[in-house]
Amino acid sequence: MSLEEPRPTDVGETADGEVDYDELEALLGETALEREDHVNAPAFVVRPDEVQDALSALRQEAGFDYCSCVTAQEYEDRYESIYHLKKYDDPTQEVGVVVPTATDEPVSQTAEPVYRTADWHEREAYDLVGIEYEGHPDLRRILLPETWQGHPLGKDYDPEKPQVVPFREHANPLEPDQRAGSDEPGESDTMFINVGPHHPATHGVLHVKTVLDGEQIADVEPDIGYLHRCEEQMCQQGTYRHQIMPYPDRWDYVSAGILNEWAYARAAEDLADIEVPEYAQVIRTMSAELCRIASHMLALGTFCLDVFGDFTATFQYAFRDREVVQDILEDLTGQRLMFNYLRLGGVAWDLPEPREEFFEKTRDFLEDLPEKMKEYHNLVTSNEIFQVRCVDTGELPPDVAKQYGATGPVARGSGVDIDLRRDDPYGYYPELDWDVVTEDGCDNYSRVLVRLREVEESAKIIEQCVDLLEDWPEEERTIQANVPRTLKPDPDTEIYRGVEAAKGELGIYMRSDGTDKPARFKIRSPCFCNLHTLREMTEGEYIPDLIASLGSLDIVLGEVDR
Repeated sequence: MSLEEPRPTDVGETADGEVDYDELEALLGETALEREDHVNAPAFVVRPDEVQDALSALRQEAGFDYCSCVTAQEYEDRYESIYHLKKYDDPTQEVGVVVPTATDEPVSQTAEPVYRTADWHEREAYDLVGIEYEGHPDLRRILLPETWQGHPLGKDYDPEKPQVVPFREHANPLEPDQRAGSDEPGESDTMFINVGPHHPATHGVLHVKTVLDGEQIADVEPDIGYLHRCEEQMCQQGTYRHQIMPYPDRWDYVSAGILNEWAYARAAEDLADIEVPEYAQVIRTMSAELCRIASHMLALGTFCLDVFGDFTATFQYAFRDREVVQDILEDLTGQRLMFNYLRLGGVAWDLPEPREEFFEKTRDFLEDLPEKMKEYHNLVTSNEIFQVRCVDTGELPPDVAKQYGATGPVARGSGVDIDLRRDDPYGYYPELDWDVVTEDGCDNYSRVLVRLREVEESAKIIEQCVDLLEDWPEEERTIQANVPRTLKPDPDTEIYRGVEAAKGELGIYMRSDGTDKPARFKIRSPCFCNLHTLREMTEGEYIPDLIASLGSLDIVLGEVDR
């Protein structure tokens, strides 16, 4: 398609690329019971037994091919699931599908046949809230142990009640695997092995249940939840203005703190109609891109450790450069990991004094970076062993990536051209010159290339921000908007907002009940969705390929489990 040729218009889309919600309502017909107004986009209420019909119409006829998140919650008189739908071609086109169910029988039709990513999302909703999804291929707990009693986000849940459950006998890993299609002992060639949860290549406490057919992988099942820390519940107990912001640093806790903070800040600021000063937006943009570089350096170093087993060279080179970034962020925020630097309406404080030293330190890093990137390409991407391990392994076709809701370098490494910094602009990104990086290889090698090239684009953004900040008039350096001490959004105000974190779309859903604390706080983790693709990437490959594919996803279990 040429640049001049307009994109085909979907049903429910106007000629200028806006969503025509009246036409969407007509498309859904009697399936849509009513329309709700949310801050980000309207949502249609559908019956629990017509979920697939509604979602299929929106996907196939209206082009909503991206199910970004599924939020479940309990009201006094009903349970509710919300499917947050977007388009990969234009994420600003949004619509919600709200599915209410009765409190005495919270059963809703599964969306898994329409959006594969709904598999894990619905399992989480069942696990934490208690909604059952009829027709789901594998409806069981995903974060909590299978023996857990009750649903922690349900209104009748008693956290003080002890978990008294019987011990159950563990399955014999040597018995014939039922997924091989044989019940007779000795007739199956499959073998079950555990990868993790305490193996360094699992990038945290991840347990991968792996079935081998000979030497090839027949099936993998990521077993998560070992690091579940009730982050959503804790945010629901904190005030918008002061008590929630320290928590986002602890989701992707390795280097993406400001990116995480921005996800919450963007959602809360839109919910409360807070406008951030331009100067603070530039500081946010610069610091966020520093975090992106730090995150990608960690991803590169640990990935090379996975596929090379090389700790002394590549891993430490990557950490050397990451440490320089961490030093700059420490000068700015006072912390090296848990920054707590953003505030609703801006940032906590201005650049460190003397400003000239801070700018000089940042520019020295940027000037040294191109030579270091050449070194990485010589050492890593042009290495024959690295190429043998990564080229044509862990393949993830673009249509499969979209079905699983993959975003960030995982999606862009499969040629999916999506980046919220450009497609759903926020901060100071629209005013800067930079490019979205994609690769068409769809394999482990492409995902590494995307991250290395994104480091270069982040450096371009940081340099432009430094130029702006150096010349910014002193009397116009406003770091925070005038935000009320206590925020109490109108009752039943709902919003979903996302930012482009280092690993993909990090989104926040919030519903207000009129108090100074959110009634529902839902975290859409990019690592959670990206990890779900592991089974597709590894089937038919070998154990070393599994390790490489898992490393290429660049997951952090603190964000997967939340």
